[in-house]
Amino acid sequence: MDYRRLVERVRLFLEKKRFLIILDDVWDLKAFNDIRAAINVNDNNGSRIIITTRIAEVASLAHDSRKLELRGLEWTQAWDLFCKKAFWKDKERRCPQQLEELGEKIVLKRHGLPLAIVSLGSLLSLREKTKSEWEKVYDQLSWELNKNPNLDHVKHVLNLSYNYLPRYLKNCFLHCSMFPEDHVLQRKRLMRLWVAEGFVEERGSSTMEEVAEDYLKQLIHRCMLQVVDRNEFGRIKHCRMHDFVRELAVSLSKKENFSAVLDDLQMVGKTGDETRRLSVHNYSNEIQSSMELPRLRTFMMLDRSMSSSSSSFSSLCSSSKYLTVLDLQGISIERVPDEIGDLFNLRFLGLRKTKVKVLPKSLGSLRNLQTLDLGDSEIEKLPSTTRNLKELRHLFAEKILDANCNTINSCSGVRAPRGLWNLKDLQTLQAVEANMEFVKRLGNLTQLRSIRIRKVSGIHCKGLFTSLSRLHHLSYLSLHASNENEILQLGGWDHPPHHLLQLDLKGQLAEGTMELPLFRALGASLRKLYLGWSGLGEDPLRSLSQLRDLVWLKLQRAYDGQRLWFRAGWFPNLKQLSLFDMPQLNQVEVEDGAMPKLEYLNLYGLPALKDVPRGIEYLTSLQTLYLRDLHPEFRGRFEESDDKNKIQRIPNAYYIFKRGDKTKYKRLS
Repeated sequence: MDYRRLVERVRLFLEKKRFLIILDDVWDLKAFNDIRAAINVNDNNGSRIIITTRIAEVASLAHDSRKLELRGLEWTQAWDLFCKKAFWKDKERRCPQQLEELGEKIVLKRHGLPLAIVSLGSLLSLREKTKSEWEKVYDQLSWELNKNPNLDHVKHVLNLSYNYLPRYLKNCFLHCSMFPEDHVLQRKRLMRLWVAEGFVEERGSSTMEEVAEDYLKQLIHRCMLQVVDRNEFGRIKHCRMHDFVRELAVSLSKKENFSAVLDDLQMVGKTGDETRRLSVHNYSNEIQSSMELPRLRTFMMLDRSMSSSSSSFSSLCSSSKYLTVLDLQGISIERVPDEIGDLFNLRFLGLRKTKVKVLPKSLGSLRNLQTLDLGDSEIEKLPSTTRNLKELRHLFAEKILDANCNTINSCSGVRAPRGLWNLKDLQTLQAVEANMEFVKRLGNLTQLRSIRIRKVSGIHCKGLFTSLSRLHHLSYLSLHASNENEILQLGGWDHPPHHLLQLDLKGQLAEGTMELPLFRALGASLRKLYLGWSGLGEDPLRSLSQLRDLVWLKLQRAYDGQRLWFRAGWFPNLKQLSLFDMPQLNQVEVEDGAMPKLEYLNLYGLPALKDVPRGIEYLTSLQTLYLRDLHPEFRGRFEESDDKNKIQRIPNAYYIFKRGDKTKYKRLS
């Protein structure tokens, strides 16, 4: 029977009937549309179709009011479900006390996934109720999943999910198996690695990174990856792979010879000449200089405690000339060999947190390099040949000097070589030191999305802001003055980029800066703002209130006055506010209707502030409050005032203080 006749037959059969149809595990949009063509749901007679799917695109075709998205179980629900399965023979279905700690550990690792909880609970119900037996299962979970027939249904479900992935997503999925169990994956780093690996296909006018981000979203929508947290803009910040899903990925990676993992000395021999991707997780010895992997394309060092000699590095470069990804983040190498220039296919070079001080000039031979990550290394100057890296898209070279950001020079950049402004594909530049020639030529980098510039002086500002006005794709800008007395002249910046989401300004602002039309112009886009060491004498909030879409605001040593007044209607979308290190500030006032969406408030280093902000009760969305290093009288006044009642409704409110050398937290709610 052809498609049209089948549709007509189903339609006639159901006509004028009241029905409930359940379609479980629908995988693609075509199936959904075929169903809709054949079945006319009549609201008047109460007919319904229930569809379950793991694919967000399929679910998106339903009306929002009729979608039910299942989330991971809360802790109490997860524990109850586990106990029902593990102790179903017990009338109370209660976990024995001697197994509670281990049982909780097992359930926590399931991350609220019902299938995983039921499977492990059922498996443990068949084992002796002893700590040693349960520890054996916990330690051998990988073996159990692959060999135990009682978990075959789990493997079937997971394999089905993998089989329905498009080819381009299969590569990205298998790539995630190269990271250790429970490893938190950073979105941006993962995207850059996928682009370097060649997994990402070109798509219209989108950048490769934008396409890679869409791939990541698809894997999450298909439940192959889990979101850990999101940034202030709602974008995925970190994700992870559930351990059950990871076991599938590891198994498939071995089967398809996608990658290998080096865990111990024996694994070196097992990698073999055919190994294309190798990641090192736990390895107590130095990588052997004699190790030859001629077909190796990817080498990732994920064991931060491991040491490696320059000879090992040289050997790797000499024997694996087709490398496209070389990530040595965190290991104790001090020198990059000249042979690095022989890796003509290299697209990703990671030297973050290494002890490398100088890069060889041969670096300029890496004509295909897309990402160069030197963050928190000892490198202070880039070689002149850096200008030859015509394919470079992301350059990271910032070093954190003070993790607490208590000084204006809490981080530093590298000295930019002449010609850096000719790298026309550059999207990320973090961070470089300002000089006159660089700031004038910066406007040539028209693809820049993100830039951090350090040691900015007043004499740089005119040329700098003229250049910045040409960077129409810029979404993140960070400028730090060279010292506390240097003044940032923003007066010439009349046309900020239309897509600027995040602005970080550290340094004195010239008098009248807050009255500039700049802040009105930024109001259409800016979502996140940091002002530090600004030296403002007037309350800046009236000017900043023009930034109506602002979701995150931090003022650190920005204001020298005594009072900050948040008026009704100001900051309608602000969710996080931090006021830091303002010694004169003795009063913070909030009117009813100000900051209606504020969820997080941090008051830190305000030694003149004796009371909680007046009007804090109007912040009805507030979930977290931190009060730290305030006036010595603050705690006593708080205990004796009505402020106690206002604070108690906030779910997480803390007063933080020093007692001797220790930091103490006192819960206020």
